Amino acid sequence: MQYFFYFCGILQMIMTNNTEKRIVRLIRVCVLSMLSFLPLGVSAQRLLTLDSCRAMALKNNKQISVSKAKQDVAANLRKAARTKYLPHVSALAGYVHNSKEVSILNDDQKSALSNLGTNAATGLQTSIGPYASILPPALQTKLAGDVDALAGTLDQLGLGIVDAFRTDTRNIYAGTVMFTQPVFMGGAIVAMNKMADINEELAANSLEAKRQNTLFSIDQAYWQVVSLRHKEKLAQSFVDLVKKLDNDVQKMVEEGVATKSDRLNVSVKVNEAEMALTKVTDGLVLSRMLLCQLCGLPVNEQVKLADEDSEELSLETPASHFSAPTSNLAFENRPELKMLQNTLDLAHQTTNLLKAGNLPKVLLTGGYAISNPNNFNGFEKKFAGFWNIGVLVHVPIWNWGDVRYKVRASKGAATIANLELDEARELIELQVNQKSFLVKESNKKLAMAQSNIAHAEENLRTANLGFREGVISSTVVIEAQTAWLKAQSQKIDAEIEVKLSQIELQKALGTLE
Repeated sequence: MQYFFYFCGILQMIMTNNTEKRIVRLIRVCVLSMLSFLPLGVSAQRLLTLDSCRAMALKNNKQISVSKAKQDVAANLRKAARTKYLPHVSALAGYVHNSKEVSILNDDQKSALSNLGTNAATGLQTSIGPYASILPPALQTKLAGDVDALAGTLDQLGLGIVDAFRTDTRNIYAGTVMFTQPVFMGGAIVAMNKMADINEELAANSLEAKRQNTLFSIDQAYWQVVSLRHKEKLAQSFVDLVKKLDNDVQKMVEEGVATKSDRLNVSVKVNEAEMALTKVTDGLVLSRMLLCQLCGLPVNEQVKLADEDSEELSLETPASHFSAPTSNLAFENRPELKMLQNTLDLAHQTTNLLKAGNLPKVLLTGGYAISNPNNFNGFEKKFAGFWNIGVLVHVPIWNWGDVRYKVRASKGAATIANLELDEARELIELQVNQKSFLVKESNKKLAMAQSNIAHAEENLRTANLGFREGVISSTVVIEAQTAWLKAQSQKIDAEIEVKLSQIELQKALGTLE
């Protein structure tokens, strides 16, 4: 009420003064005053439900992130495998410098061609030498000039022939663009693509397995905290109960109707109750830290669970999961079985891939090649090229049984994978039956625990009444209190056991969502 009059006074000040600065100042005073009324030392607690814990655990779990990355890798590998059906185009270019060029003519041929006119003139002069003296001097002079002119012309012609035969391959430039289209690869490409599909499915199943394991771990940690929190409240109630008894016994000792031995017995029980409370509190702190770590939160963060303060835990059982669990449901949903099946399928496809090593392979090839120098029109110092297309056939003839031995080894691996799959099916069938039995057993334990609580509470009420009437000793009351504590603790354990057994059965069936 005093806060009400305080704020009324502030509002009256605002109404009587219309100055803008004064209004702003008074509003600040109001905000600061309201903050000052809040209790000191109160830290905000994060309220977590089971669903929120699961969501945070799935988001922050490192192994799930790794599995998602592996799934992306498998998806990209599958896309890469699809490209093996398509034609591939590649380009190749190069340059080579040679210290010597390729020569078609040898040195004697080059010399002969280069001196073709000179050699011819020499031979002609030798032939007509004996007859030159009978010719007139003027004709001899003219004939000598014609022979020299012919020699020079033939020498030039011979040099031209030598230059025409020069390859000039000291600097070679070459390039080609090629494409290859697989026509038949013995089933290797088909097997490779099937293996890529299986690998992607295997990565997805691995992710699902990690997800279910994470949910299982977070559910266990969550209900562990809830269990310890309920036990902490129970331990605190028991401490209060024995302290009240200790106070009553102290008064009775002072009045002389009880002995000091009775007081000591009750005091020992108080100490034991406080020690038990300390242990439960410490265990609760550690369990909260584990839960925070699984959720990706700082381990020292203050969290409160939605089911901590509930008097009765929700124990509804999904009829579709627990009414009549069958092994077939587990065989359809368990990611571990799917992963083993993927391993078996991979072994079969590996066998098919290895078998392709003994089958012929056919490829269609084509492309365009260019070079400088080129010899399409003699040897030319320029770029020129040509198109080509062809078929490449590869037929294995003899490999000393290499492929056959590899195929046998792959079939052996497939046999091993098949045996492991059969064994896993048998173990999962046994696990489903065990977990189904545990669910029924935990429900029976809960019903018995609830019945024991009613008897323990009545026993405690009767003991307290008899103690107040003086007809029952404190030892009997302590025994009744201990029995009540045990019954309450068994009820908490039974409720949590029902929850955990349901979760374990869901995980065994592969239906943990």
